[in-house]
Amino acid sequence: DVQLVESGGGSVQAGGSLRLSCVVSGYTSSNYYMGWFRQAPGKEREGVATIDTDGSTRYADSVKGRFTISRDNAKSTLYLQLNSLKIEDTAMYYCSMGTSRGQGTQVTVS
Repeated sequence: DVQLVESGGGSVQAGGSLRLSCVVSGYTSSNYYMGWFRQAPGKEREGVATIDTDGSTRYADSVKGRFTISRDNAKSTLYLQLNSLKIEDTAMYYCSMGTSRGQGTQVTVS
């Protein structure tokens, strides 16, 4: 079975940075389009960033210029670098691959 495990969330002050990681097991992640999405309480799920197998990336307008998605296929790991964090970035962040997703990691910005 495919498993995705996120880590790296935490509590930071506005303007701070975090780096989220998502380790994939049970499948060759390099064959898949992957991404991060987030969900805050009472809000709809929002796609944050995606990265294709060729490394091409896309970002939500709300995070463009502040967040960077990357992948290390040798380590089967997906990353999301979060810079210049804003209070409105507070949410549970999930990584996804195909129809699979992880359990999430909480990011809280105050």
